[in-house]
Parts: sequence; C-alpha cells; structure tokens
Amino acid sequence: MTTSGPSDRSERGERQNWVERRREKIRAEVDRNRRGEYTVPTWVLALALALIVGGWLALIFLA
Repeated sequence: MTTSGPSDRSERGERQNWVERRREKIRAEVDRNRRGEYTVPTWVLALALALIVGGWLALIFLA
C-alpha cells in the first residue's frame, strides 16, 4: 500500500504552477494581439525578403 508523500504533492503543485503560468502567458499574448500589439517574427520577415529577392533574381536571369 503506497501513500502519497510530500514529494508527490509538491510535484503536483509544481505542475499546477507551471500550467497556471503557461495559461497566464497565453492570456496575456491574446490580450496584446487583440489590442493590436502583435509583431511578426523576424524569421518570417527574413523568409519573405529571401523569397522576394529570389523571385526578382529568377525573373532577371531566366528572362
């Protein structure tokens, strides 16, 4: 017969705290996005620039 000791309770509490922190971060991000404070990640901007420049170069060299 096993009983849940203090370590089990603290582990559950840590997991609960992590879940609550994660939920709060998500709520804060959704609130920022609703206010229009969202930003596009840098890698997306870099990818878009690379595609535009690559397409432009393809038009020049393949035309």
